[in-house]
Amino acid sequence: MSENCSHNCKTCGSDCSERKEPQSFLEKPHEMSKIHHVIAVVSGKGGVGKSLVTSMMAVLMQRKGYHAAILDADVTGPSIPKAFGIHERAMASPAGMLPVPTKTGIDVMSLNLLLDSDTDPVVWRGPMIAGAVKQFWTDVIWKDVDYMFVDMPPGTGDVPLTVFQSIPVDGILVVASPQELVSMIVEKAVKMAEMMKIPVLGLVENMSYFQCPSCGEKHNIFGESHIEEIAVRYGISHVAKLPMEPKIAALCDAGKIEDVEGEWLDHMAGHLEYLNQNKEEEK
Repeated sequence: MSENCSHNCKTCGSDCSERKEPQSFLEKPHEMSKIHHVIAVVSGKGGVGKSLVTSMMAVLMQRKGYHAAILDADVTGPSIPKAFGIHERAMASPAGMLPVPTKTGIDVMSLNLLLDSDTDPVVWRGPMIAGAVKQFWTDVIWKDVDYMFVDMPPGTGDVPLTVFQSIPVDGILVVASPQELVSMIVEKAVKMAEMMKIPVLGLVENMSYFQCPSCGEKHNIFGESHIEEIAVRYGISHVAKLPMEPKIAALCDAGKIEDVEGEWLDHMAGHLEYLNQNKEEEK
């Protein structure tokens, strides 16, 4: 071993006797779980509609006949149960924790499903939050899930790092809003995915425009979109835009996200389905 050894074999080209293979931090899911695809939904900042996109993508894949699931990794700000109108608590069996199914059969696990009240705050430090997310993967029995969507907290901190290192994520969807500043934040999320060697499957711009119900004209309330420019820059072929639609917000508030109708994310769901077909053909 050289005197100048950095002890990081991954970045070293020397073939010395002390060389070790890079250590994998991937965790095995529960022995009774069967999960085919894991898609993480990320954003560089909060308040851009990441949980909305997570919910709508799960609903679309469920409508296509697949079994969808949502792992709510946004521990301190979980909103998935409310969007689906879930009020019961998650239950434990002798074998492990059980997710709560929605009306259409989407399996959900969220910290809010373990609290006495869904308004109780979670005042935890980063390692505890990351540990809870890891347990949602290792201790919950996810039965025959075709597509699991992981609703990530905003940013590039402890929890995103834990998810990317501990869970075999097949790809990510990045959610953003149209403001100029967001372009920089989106690029941070895309670059983190590149660092973790996880493909970016698509970009979703929420609150992209408002369409007048009378004349049908589209208005860019938050300014011109830059999402296509970012997609071209990073070679991302799939982009979707969600409008500012009061009906969507009303259905979410009523816990009826599964009743949302619209074609805005259909081609993104089709892209995920195409990836599944390719994976099956490779087997």
